[in-house]
Amino acid sequence: MPVPSKWQSLPTEAINPATLAIDKLSAADIVEGMLVEDRKMLAAVQREKERIAVGVDIITQALRKGGRIVFVGAGTSGRLGVLESAEMPPTFGTSHELVQAIMAGGKSAVLRAKEGVEDNHQEGAHSINRLRPTRKDVVIGVSASGMTPFVRGALTRARRAGSKIIFVTCDPRTELQTFVDLTIAPAVGPEVIAGSTRLKAGTATKIVLNMLTTASMIRIGKTYGNLMVDVQMGSEKLNDRARRIVTMVTSLDYDEADKLLRRAHWNVKAAIVMQKTGLSYARAVSRLRKAHDFVRDAIGEDVEPRLRELLAAT
Repeated sequence: MPVPSKWQSLPTEAINPATLAIDKLSAADIVEGMLVEDRKMLAAVQREKERIAVGVDIITQALRKGGRIVFVGAGTSGRLGVLESAEMPPTFGTSHELVQAIMAGGKSAVLRAKEGVEDNHQEGAHSINRLRPTRKDVVIGVSASGMTPFVRGALTRARRAGSKIIFVTCDPRTELQTFVDLTIAPAVGPEVIAGSTRLKAGTATKIVLNMLTTASMIRIGKTYGNLMVDVQMGSEKLNDRARRIVTMVTSLDYDEADKLLRRAHWNVKAAIVMQKTGLSYARAVSRLRKAHDFVRDAIGEDVEPRLRELLAAT
């Protein structure tokens, strides 16, 4: 008697009744059908908003205590973790060690799919072990199916080290809920193309990861209002953004903002504090440190009225 498939019953592998005839549709109708399915996906993420908020609190507490965020995944899920990790330093000025990602198959698997590497439970454990996880860290396992052995191996090892575990999946029934701290499981339903989890599952996962990282960074003072005040310099666009942020907050003109930023060693937060308080660079940095890196607390001023005024004038 043949052994039944262990994947057959997964929601990520199911046949979607709404797209059975997709190969007979026009381009416009295929696009419309995908949009309909994506609206279902957004509703699924909406249903997980309370769990996502709990995840933000878990990550924020870890970061405040000096912990790290580590994403673990394979295939599309792994690449989404890598993307999230890579974009934290330029956006929020974090160190490359603060938010990291482990991808089944290593760095080369990011650009070229390596089939089979996701099945290695032991390699998942070895991969996380190389980072020496601690009780301070949060490890976020990402697996659309909820079954990826590589991810399970990594989470098992991280759990043994005492790390907080968040699991992001698209199968709400996963039994991993029994040993993780939090499961976030948007039930997106069958894909437009059966089993292609780079579609609804991938998009839902990207949205969840965006929320987890962005909200956590906001909660530890990485923005002032909705301004990217910890932006890292490195390109003309980012340098220009820094000048414009300083201009908006301080009312200095563009050239004056440039001069101030140079005196502040291109530290946007320090530049704002310097202009608002008249302090030197060193004292501005010290004040920010005492304010736990929150610009609002360092200068005692809310930026929202100023930004609303600028928006009304445009």
